[in-house]
Amino acid sequence: MTEINESSENPAENAQEDIIEEEIISEDDLSVQGPENDGITDKKKKRSKKLKKGFDVDPYVKKVAVYVEILKKIPYVLIGDKIKARKDTYENLQKQLNQARIPISHEMYISNAIFYSIVAGIAGALIGLFLTYTLIVLVGLPDQITNLTFSPRFAWLLAFKEIFLGLFITGLFIVGMGGLVYGLFMLLPGFQASERKAKIDMQLPYAVTFMYALSKGGMNIIDVFKAISESEDTYGEVSKEIDAIVRDMEYFGHDLRTALSNASEITPSDRFQDLIYNLLTVIDSGGNIPNYFRDKSEQYLIKAEVDQKGFLETLGLLAESYVTAFVAGPLFIIIMGVMMAVMGSGTTTMVYAIIYAVLPIGSIMFVVMISIITPTELGEPKLLPTNETLDHGTPDVPSYLKQTYDENGELVDETEEKVQNRGFFEGFIKSKKSLALKGIALNPLKPMLREPLTTLVITIPLALFVVLFPLLLNINRLQNPALLVDFIDDKIVLAMFIIIIPLSIFHEIKTRRKKKLENSFPEFMKKLASTNETGMTLRDSIRLMAKSDTDTLSKEIRKIWHDIFWGLEINDALIRFANRLRTQVVTRSLSLITKANESSGDIGEVLLVAARDAASEQGMKRERGMSMMIYIVIIYISFFVFVGVIFVISTTFLTEMAEAGQQMASSGSQTGGFLGSFDLEAYTRLFKHASIIQGLSSGLMAGAMGEGNVMSGLKHATIMIGIGYAIFTLFI
Repeated sequence: MTEINESSENPAENAQEDIIEEEIISEDDLSVQGPENDGITDKKKKRSKKLKKGFDVDPYVKKVAVYVEILKKIPYVLIGDKIKARKDTYENLQKQLNQARIPISHEMYISNAIFYSIVAGIAGALIGLFLTYTLIVLVGLPDQITNLTFSPRFAWLLAFKEIFLGLFITGLFIVGMGGLVYGLFMLLPGFQASERKAKIDMQLPYAVTFMYALSKGGMNIIDVFKAISESEDTYGEVSKEIDAIVRDMEYFGHDLRTALSNASEITPSDRFQDLIYNLLTVIDSGGNIPNYFRDKSEQYLIKAEVDQKGFLETLGLLAESYVTAFVAGPLFIIIMGVMMAVMGSGTTTMVYAIIYAVLPIGSIMFVVMISIITPTELGEPKLLPTNETLDHGTPDVPSYLKQTYDENGELVDETEEKVQNRGFFEGFIKSKKSLALKGIALNPLKPMLREPLTTLVITIPLALFVVLFPLLLNINRLQNPALLVDFIDDKIVLAMFIIIIPLSIFHEIKTRRKKKLENSFPEFMKKLASTNETGMTLRDSIRLMAKSDTDTLSKEIRKIWHDIFWGLEINDALIRFANRLRTQVVTRSLSLITKANESSGDIGEVLLVAARDAASEQGMKRERGMSMMIYIVIIYISFFVFVGVIFVISTTFLTEMAEAGQQMASSGSQTGGFLGSFDLEAYTRLFKHASIIQGLSSGLMAGAMGEGNVMSGLKHATIMIGIGYAIFTLFI
């Protein structure tokens, strides 16, 4: 930073660069300065260069950032001493900041909260003044305020009612927005800490299994911690917690016991704290560390199964609540509202509100609620690094073989050998491009199979065309809103199918393939373990298994053997296998095997542990699927009841009411509002919309509950929407 500041002529730039460097160094609370890298990892150095390069674009942005940073420090300068004096009051906040890995002291955090609250308050004041001006000057005060009367003693207040109203509105926005921002700042550390706790608890059984397998293979506890701290892509927040232990030993010079004590005090997870606390006891007593990790691994797996049972019971309760609140309840209210409207004693406003607002918004709330309480899915794992990188891309002609020209534009150094070698390269490049085009032609759906959301690039423009093009062609004859709705209804449903069906198909293909591979993987691990127990090496076991063709993984196992046969190391071949499948259980298991294979050639116990790990996770997934199947069936039944009831009402009750209204109108009798403005087509259209909205909502709900993924509900939504639309289109 000294060299940077000396080379810069603008003091504002110097200050900004100091701020950038300070933020980069403190971005992760585990980063510390040491003699090896001056406290900044290579990753942070790269990020620092990118940030500085970005800030070099506009000097005015740098100056504004400097002034903002200075303003943010003002609350700390003014009240920092008072906050420090009340350190005990904010002890819990500091603990939450540490647990959430927010690298800032509670004094500076509170000063930032105050600063942004003041900014929000100023924004609220501006909004309040604008609303006051709009209400008083442009719109005018309502009669309830302009006609106010007070006693003679307070009558003078009426002359300032506009001022009082303006102060009230402005003060309300200042306090509301400022208080909201401050409250969010105070809640954020606890929320992030609880999120980290959930992630740690979810990954802890597998991380402890990893530590058990490595320690069983003869690796000492410190090397085990280093290995798991380097596996952040696999073990997430657990790796960060272990990395804190490694940091304390390597950078701060603490012994293992002190580092473990510090980690147990700062972690947000009670289970991780229990693991570290008991590990300290084992170390002090000279106990068997591998056996301890084995027992803890089994204990945490049992706890994970118990947690899942509680989660499934909660899901069951939510499913029953959803059926009651957003299927049976709205159905009853819709029936009552329609009857009251038909009888002339009510309006259809309530029915419209239920169908177009309560049903979709309530269903979204339930889906979000389920997503919040569902154990966090880590998604697709990152690619694991290999020792040898194989580049399968299209090469370029080497520079020494390219044509060179002199000042007169004539070729120089053009030998027959050079031309021949360049021709070989050009032919190879042409073949590679031809193969790439052939691959696209033979499998044009490959990008969509890899990422189903890619279908939206095609389906969304097509859906918009299906809706907008006919609408623009017929816009002149669709002046009546009823005609417009009737005309566009079918187009919107078709557009929904165009978007949903391809996305659902490709998502299901990808999901089913992933499930088949994951279901076969534990058996693959067991076979590796059993052949290893007979004395076979890992290489020979893979060669033997590559000869069979028994399940979904057989093709992938042959690819592993081909990689090994053509000279790749076993670890690289296994990692390439994991990178092809891109599932958490496969990546985690093969990362464990490769680490153990690097440290010790005896991996028989590790293979058994990995097989148990994979089988346990797959068993929990199957249990969830089987337990939730009954509630998916209940959602289907409730949807059929919903559609069936409104279908019967449309074809019987409303039809009779329409005929009665026509008879009364033809006889000239005065109905006094009874059946006076009855429109059978409007009610039929309303019920059709209700069935479509209910089908979409129930389908997404079924996917969120049954498989923990909203996109998995698209297939259910397609079926339900199709049934509801067909009933009201073909039979009414």
